[in-house]
Amino acid sequence: MATSTDNPGVAARPPLLYGGAFVLVVVFHWFWPMPIFGHAVALWPGFVLVVLGVGIAAWGRRTMQAAGTNVNPALPTIAIVASGPFRFSRNPLYLALTLLYFGLTLAFNTWWGIVVVIPLLIIMHRGVVLREERYLDQKFGETYRQYRSKVRRYL
Repeated sequence: MATSTDNPGVAARPPLLYGGAFVLVVVFHWFWPMPIFGHAVALWPGFVLVVLGVGIAAWGRRTMQAAGTNVNPALPTIAIVASGPFRFSRNPLYLALTLLYFGLTLAFNTWWGIVVVIPLLIIMHRGVVLREERYLDQKFGETYRQYRSKVRRYL
């Protein structure tokens, strides 16, 4: 079976990277709890970040689907999406995952989430975002470069 090369060749699907990283956080927290706060004051702020992350992810997903392009980075990109949350960030779905991750970190009240996020964000940047940018530049050329010049990578 032939595989398509019309995709960015990301290191792994971002939800799996974030999910796997948070599983590590839970395991580390289980064996060596490192609370951020002495009590559960971070539960509600964590919940707010989780809801915000889920909301942005849903908005971004709907925007991509409405534009007729694939959400899954292992599949070909059909169009550059510059509406919805993509007006503010070229990577709103990854920002949403990061908000969700930090929300869960606060809800679990553990420094492990902060420790693990550093290699996670390096992997996301190098193994996903930069690969996607190269792919989009090669596939869409000037159209993508114009979009890239107007919209920030992250925030």
